[in-house]
Amino acid sequence: METEPYDLITMGRLGVDLYPLQTGVGLDRVETFGKFLGGSPANVAVAAARLGRRTALVSRTGADPFGAFLHRELRGFGVDDRWVTEAAAYPTPVTFCEVFPPDDFPLYFYRLPKAPDLEIHPHELDLDAIRAARVFWATGTGLCAEPSRTATLEALRAGSGAGGTTVFDLDWRPMFWPDPAGSRPYYAEALRHATVAVGNLDECEVATGERDPEAAARALLASDGGAVRLAVVKQGPKGVLALAADGTRAEVPPLPVEVVNGLGAGDAFGGALVHGLLAGWDLERTLRHANAAGAIVAGRLACSSAMPDPAEIAEALAGGTGTIRTGTLPESG
Repeated sequence: METEPYDLITMGRLGVDLYPLQTGVGLDRVETFGKFLGGSPANVAVAAARLGRRTALVSRTGADPFGAFLHRELRGFGVDDRWVTEAAAYPTPVTFCEVFPPDDFPLYFYRLPKAPDLEIHPHELDLDAIRAARVFWATGTGLCAEPSRTATLEALRAGSGAGGTTVFDLDWRPMFWPDPAGSRPYYAEALRHATVAVGNLDECEVATGERDPEAAARALLASDGGAVRLAVVKQGPKGVLALAADGTRAEVPPLPVEVVNGLGAGDAFGGALVHGLLAGWDLERTLRHANAAGAIVAGRLACSSAMPDPAEIAEALAGGTGTIRTGTLPESG
């Protein structure tokens, strides 16, 4: 284990995003694509690294050229890839999207017969590093299949047992959970070991049964075990609401942006949220920076390579707009 702990270790989904370079047309008509690192936990690690944080990812790829590409991208973005290992039996996942701004971005996941990131085994975890990390971040997708489910829960227990910040990103996606109700027991167990819970309204409803933002946040804080100290409810064009167990409340409106692709906004938000928590900022300041990061990425086509640096977030907040390089495709990092 490193003598210096990581600011952030994320765990879970990793793959290649193939995004169309034409917007407003279906995949059947798209002629060219851009290739990018993808997967929500990977993107969160990249977002935090762009803000100067020391980050690492726990995941797996196939033993194929796409896996080699992902390792190269992670290192290029400053994310430690030592715990990204090969699962030779399965191909590296590929995800396509369609881009119909401002609010329609269908995703097509190719994760069959099984995604390597769902083959993370508990015995492979470096629990000492997870305990030492200032923030550990896990997602709901990691609970959808074994052995990833057991490994994710064990990692959350390790992080929470060390007294650090453990973030559970609800990250519920219907293509991974045929029965929404079937996910709730596993979500409840994860929340027993999370000090921060983050999700959008759909995800909050799956996890708690509540769709009203205030009620959902309170339900997350009231999760069995009492571990959750901060609940963050993302409301898309209505902004974000956060409630803390000490009674602190913050509600921040969205930053205006001409949306190009909304798919990476939540991951940019997550990386900036971690940055604010580590910096010791007050809740409102943290949310404003996270909102700005999300808005910037929503104004760009890519996800990982679109993550902003501190100067870009400061510029967006000062100008009141996240529309930076709207309609362009940032170069891969």
